[in-house]
Amino acid sequence: MFPLAGEKPGPELDEVRLQNASKQIVQAVILRAVQQVSQESQQRERRPHGSMSIQRERGKLTKKHEKK
Repeated sequence: MFPLAGEKPGPELDEVRLQNASKQIVQAVILRAVQQVSQESQQRERRPHGSMSIQRERGKLTKKHEKK
């Protein structure tokens, strides 16, 4: 393969390609993580309020027992 204008020939070109591939991998992983966090927060917002009140009651019971 012949180097294009502005590309470095030989090992330098390989290094640039590896760096670019690494950047793309990191960007893809970050994007997936952000999407997952967003999706999880949306799911939490959609939960019925009943399940949240149960969790609150559990917290109150725990706090009452801790006071003793």
